[in-house]
Amino acid sequence: MRYLPLTDADRAQMLDVIGVSSVDDLFTDVPEAARLDGPIAGLPNHASEMAVERHMAKLAGQNMIAGQVPFFLGAGAYRHHVPASVDHLIQRGEFLTAYTPYQPEIAQGTLQMLFEFQTQVARLLGCAVANASMYDGSTACWEAIAMASRVTKRSRALLACGLHPHYVEVAKTMAKFTGDTIASGTPDLTASCGEDELIAEITDETACVVVQYPDILGRIPDLAKIADAAHEKGALLVAVVTEPVALGAIKSPGELGADIVVGEGQSLGVGLQFGGPYLGLFAVRDPKHVRQMPGRLCGETVDAEGKRGFVLTLSTREQHIRREKATSNICTNSGLCALAFSIHMTLLGEKGLRQLAMENHRLACQAADRLAAVPGVGLVNDAFFNEFTLTLPRNAREVVHELAARDVLAGVSLGRLYPGVEELSQGLVVAVTETTSEEDIEAFALALQEVLA
Repeated sequence: MRYLPLTDADRAQMLDVIGVSSVDDLFTDVPEAARLDGPIAGLPNHASEMAVERHMAKLAGQNMIAGQVPFFLGAGAYRHHVPASVDHLIQRGEFLTAYTPYQPEIAQGTLQMLFEFQTQVARLLGCAVANASMYDGSTACWEAIAMASRVTKRSRALLACGLHPHYVEVAKTMAKFTGDTIASGTPDLTASCGEDELIAEITDETACVVVQYPDILGRIPDLAKIADAAHEKGALLVAVVTEPVALGAIKSPGELGADIVVGEGQSLGVGLQFGGPYLGLFAVRDPKHVRQMPGRLCGETVDAEGKRGFVLTLSTREQHIRREKATSNICTNSGLCALAFSIHMTLLGEKGLRQLAMENHRLACQAADRLAAVPGVGLVNDAFFNEFTLTLPRNAREVVHELAARDVLAGVSLGRLYPGVEELSQGLVVAVTETTSEEDIEAFALALQEVLA
């Protein structure tokens, strides 16, 4: 029996109160091209459960599975080996069913895990304090921009051209509702990160400068230089890390002067998972900025009997306090993904993280040398961690599709990330991790040479 809680009259009354004529009017902000105008093609309207299972399995069989072919995709989401113990531990009942510690006195395990997670993130990012995580890297980036506006009382954010274009789009979308000004550009296919050009754009009205480290092309910007220039103008430096494994090999953003460090934690403990859920990292270098942080902060204390205990030290989201006092309306901290991150970090330890980072870099260097030796292929970077950009003699997006037909997932074309920007159409971002074998690199190189011949 279908359950229909509202009558047509009920719906009409509700629509009248909010001032729209139909339910469709509620979706006008969604581009028309992205809206469905009928049933999804390829799916039957009515079928038995078994028939649906068979149909979906057939559709799934058309996918190319990351672990079964040479895989070089990156650009913000990375395939790393996640130990089996991570998945085993996060599925324990006391973790899997825990959501948010509304009653801290009976959620000590969850609070302690988040406290340990915060400690790990703060140390990894080179900061004093980290929060209990956020949705993902892109929304954490926006929250950092909003926080910088609160701290500086300014509303102009300057985004480096090497910031992931999806992060830029999230910032622009959110800024529509806050009145903040977002200044951004597109990268050039050169080894330079454009620090001097970026610094020249910092003004007395700039609230923050946002720099990805390493950037979308895999280049490693001079954060210290940018931080000094930003601070001279009274602005904050926001560093964005989309590949946290890199911090096992390069200096942390906090060490280099970044005031707010955010990032995507997916690389550690969290699989690619078809694009989510992922994990937002957020930390500040100066403790005085703690009360302007979004999300929640767990702390350690002692109870009435002097025993160690954990509490929600700070919760600045609107679900806990008056809306006008809230720094953010973010309503989850991706707790299970934070747990997976923390378990993976614990299993690695500092030494293991450094070894993992060096193996990523070693294989990336080997791949860059081999691929750049293919006739017609150039290497943009003069420095990188595990991701670099190649220039091809023709449209990179077409080459990616041709390589996929040869069972090689070759990377992310810049034409996909920057549609319509012709000067970037021949750029290809290639990521290499510890899951990449030397045989994978050779298969990629041979297939690329064949496609470009």
